[in-house]
Amino acid sequence: MTGVPRLRAMDESMSVQSSYPSLFQSSAEIPPFFVTYRWWEDEATTVLWAFDVEDIKRVIQYGLYRDENLPRSSLQSRNASAVDSFLLTLVQPKERTYIANLSFIQKVEEIIRRCQTNPTSLVAWSWFPPQVNRDLDPASIADAIDAESHLHFSRIPFEELVRYSLGYPAISVKWFLQQHTGLYTHLLNYFNTFPEEIVKYAKVEQYLRNRSPFAHRALLHCLLTLQSGRNHEIPSATPGFEFIADPIQGLFKELPPSLTSILKVLSVLRVRFERQYVHARQMDWTQPFDVDISLYEDLTGSTSAADFARTLTTADERNFSALTPQQVIAEDPVLTRLLSKWESLSIQIWECCTALPDMIPYIQDCVQALFAIRNYHSFFALINGLQKYNITNSVLSGNGAAGAMALNPIVPPDLLFLTVPYQNYAAYRQQFQSSPGIPCLIPHMKEYQQQGQPALLQMFQRMRNSMR
Repeated sequence: MTGVPRLRAMDESMSVQSSYPSLFQSSAEIPPFFVTYRWWEDEATTVLWAFDVEDIKRVIQYGLYRDENLPRSSLQSRNASAVDSFLLTLVQPKERTYIANLSFIQKVEEIIRRCQTNPTSLVAWSWFPPQVNRDLDPASIADAIDAESHLHFSRIPFEELVRYSLGYPAISVKWFLQQHTGLYTHLLNYFNTFPEEIVKYAKVEQYLRNRSPFAHRALLHCLLTLQSGRNHEIPSATPGFEFIADPIQGLFKELPPSLTSILKVLSVLRVRFERQYVHARQMDWTQPFDVDISLYEDLTGSTSAADFARTLTTADERNFSALTPQQVIAEDPVLTRLLSKWESLSIQIWECCTALPDMIPYIQDCVQALFAIRNYHSFFALINGLQKYNITNSVLSGNGAAGAMALNPIVPPDLLFLTVPYQNYAAYRQQFQSSPGIPCLIPHMKEYQQQGQPALLQMFQRMRNSMR
């Protein structure tokens, strides 16, 4: 890198602080999405004129329409009693006095406000290249930049990402991209002051290649600008938001054209999104967002709880019939995959309960049905998912240190005793001994560790006899 072009670029950067071009165009950061007919926009109008409160709430929440006044005009055309009834479903009992004093127009606005996603505050980029302690190694600097980029991504509501993926404007996405242009400007000014740091940040760029594509592009753009002595444009081979936008676009292309159904799916995926990206310690910017909804489809597509239980059991019988005692002893990949699927089933049940609480009674019926056909494997997974939901949606009662977390009895009481882990799930193991079926593996694996191979072989023998 020659000195003269670098100095020329630094001189030109002095004007960047007051005005600089954006490095990112929001339309270029998602795959192209073309459909001949945006059927969901017409269906949104239909749902808003209907009477299903939960469907209306989700339509307003995701806002998949061009006219932002569509919900307002629809609600204002309703009679006063309908608006009152709708609003009462959104408020706590203690708030009823407050809403009773609102005018009709104010009630409509209150409904819209409560249905929409709370807007996140637009916080500016706050990581800066260290000017005093400049001894940080390139890997640590890359980690810090990636963490800041992840933080800003986590502030984009999932609903905004859905809208953005379908080509609607999204303020929080534009702000996110603007902050990464800001990173470019911070770096350019920093190198103007400390040109000797360019060599170190060239190594930082290497560490960022598999991290935030937006932060990496900002740094690479800066380094190339300094090297060439002019504003260097970087062609983007892959849109930065492809990992989230492409799977969402696929849902609207592949699922049956029913807005109410897709919005329920999105509600489940919203819970998954927050767990996978918002609450993650480290962001995976390359792994496509998992939009597998096979469990949800099995739940909603089954004709009864017994039908759903049989669907799970058919798959479990196939998996367990191929399992051998040697694979359990060796803890080989076949066993690992089986346990991973069990955990995934548990988490997906939690996702469904969190997103769509009205499904809980049906899931409880499915638990009963699984117990009736002695599929303890999926039985425990569903109960584990219900318990996860129960804990995450518990309320704190009492004050101060004496407060207690109140749990609702969401697991059927007559089956709860089987899930008590006392003495390595003694109640369950006794149940399995008297009424064997498809086992819940973890207690039996512990029993094998404590008592040796005969206990494991006995479990397999009982399981195989029950599956004949």
